[in-house]
Order: sequence, then C-alpha cells, then structure tokens
Amino acid sequence: MAVFTEVSEAQANDLMQALNLGQLTALRGIEGGIENTNYFATTDQGEYVLTLFERLTHGQLPFYLLLMKHLAGRGIPVPDPAANRDGDVLHTVAGKPAAVVNKLAGKSQLQPQTVHTAAVGEMLARMHLAGADYNRSQPNLRGLTWWNETVPVVLPYLDESQSGLLRSELAFQNHTAASAAYAALPRGPVHADLFRDNVMFDGERLTGFFDFYFAGVDTWLFDLAVCLNDWCIDLPTGVHDAERAQAMLKAYNRVRPLSAAERALLPALLRAGALRFWISRLWDYHLPREAAMLTPHDPTHFERVLRGRVDHPVLASALI
Repeated sequence: MAVFTEVSEAQANDLMQALNLGQLTALRGIEGGIENTNYFATTDQGEYVLTLFERLTHGQLPFYLLLMKHLAGRGIPVPDPAANRDGDVLHTVAGKPAAVVNKLAGKSQLQPQTVHTAAVGEMLARMHLAGADYNRSQPNLRGLTWWNETVPVVLPYLDESQSGLLRSELAFQNHTAASAAYAALPRGPVHADLFRDNVMFDGERLTGFFDFYFAGVDTWLFDLAVCLNDWCIDLPTGVHDAERAQAMLKAYNRVRPLSAAERALLPALLRAGALRFWISRLWDYHLPREAAMLTPHDPTHFERVLRGRVDHPVLASALI
C-alpha cells in the first residue's frame, strides 16, 4: 500500500457516486506496502478503501475480486468489493484498474500472542475450505516460476555468501516441487501474503483478512508456511517462536487436519515461504519503483529467517 498514482477528490467522489456509496467527505493516501496505490475514502455512508492496481491487469483482477466476494458470501471476514449498477466490481480511475471495498473494523496486531496466532490459524483453515469450490483459477504469480525468473536479476547485488544461499535454496525448491510428495499436497486459492499487517483484530477477536492481491492457486501448506514465517517469528532476530507456532498449527489442524504429505513437507515449505519474500524484498529494495509514499522492506530479515529454517528445521510432529 503506497501511492504511485495520485487520485483527486473529484475522481474519487465520482466513483463513490457511481457505486452508490455516498458523498465523499475525506480522502487520504495509505502508507506502507509496496504494490498498489491505496486510499482511505470516507463518505457520508461509511468508510472504504480505494485501490488502484499498478501491476495487475484488467484481465487478472477478476480472480482476486471475485474470490473476495466468494469468501465473504461464505462467512469469511474479508473486504467485499463494491459493484456498480451493472454488477461490475472492477472499475477504472486515473487510467488504472481500481476497486473499492469496505474498511474492516479493528486494527492490526503487530505483537501477537498465542491467542492471536491461534485465531489466524483457525480462520486460515476456514478460508481454505470456503475457497475450495471457487470456480476461477489463476496461478500464484509470485510462485516458483517467478522465483526462477527473478533470482538472476537480484544476484548481482549480493555478496558471495548470500548468492550461494539463494542459488542452493532455489535448486532445493525446484527439486521439491518436482517430487511426488509435493504433487500430493492439497491445494486451492491461497492468500499468499497474510502477514500481521493484513489481519485485523478487535482485542483478541479476529475481525478480518484483507489485501488479497497476491492470491492465487497454490498449496494450502505454502499459505500456512507464509503465516508461520511472520506471525511466529521474533522480528528482531528472525528466530522461530515455537509456542506461537504450536498455537497456530493446532488451531488450523482442528479445522482442516493436515495430510501426511503436508506434515512431511512442512520444513521445506517454511523454507519456500522465506525464500519467496527474501527474493521479492531484494527485488523491491535494489530495483525500486517511484512512489509518493514508499519505504521498501529490509530484505535481510527474510535472509535470516531462511537461514534459520535451513539450519533448524521445524517438524510438524513437534507442534501438533
């Protein structure tokens, strides 16, 4: 969430009127994030989030927006895209594809305890089951294919130790993805970016998941691994927090029990989740785009997480 494209109050008001969401009273750019342009838009009817998509195309976006509508219709607390009188949820603002969703209640829990990680694990499992019959398919655009394409681009910026780790881990993930065990992993729509700042809480009660614009069809275990790598990691050190991880995994497993293949491949997918975000942060840090409000994340955090996942594998049997 940054501001790459400036939107005037008049442009935002025109869209709100077309969506029958009331008269615009305030428009404020949102800091944080690095992918799309986001604004808080307040009207006399409520609070909304206006997103302009900087990389995703009009052809790609129905997968994300209709997935959110699908999940909302099945009781998962996610933003519900607003439709115009023709039923369209994808719009155009300042020449960019755009969407408007309701602003979720609550706030992000940036220092989670076990009660929070358990709530995320339970809701993630419910989300996976709710999305299993979603009738659209799109690959995870930041999955293995993208890793293989992007690693050669970022390698020149790394020292020998970093480049060695990146090359060896990419080889390991290609080998894992070619295995029969990996092919047996359950899969479906995944969020793929469910970090602490993409979940809302009211106290200890989870009130919503948002920012689905990295979603795609992938293994559900990868989605769970991404969560474990953020919610259950000590941010200053990158060290695994077993207590928070156990709470998340047990809560997830009660709703959707992990298969034997998932239990066996948890260590490998935790490494995959760390690799994915190390690569993307290297890319954003060394090859930044211009934006009015943009601070790239430090890539060394996920380098630390990856090294920890390689040196100290986390076994499902130790947590469930």
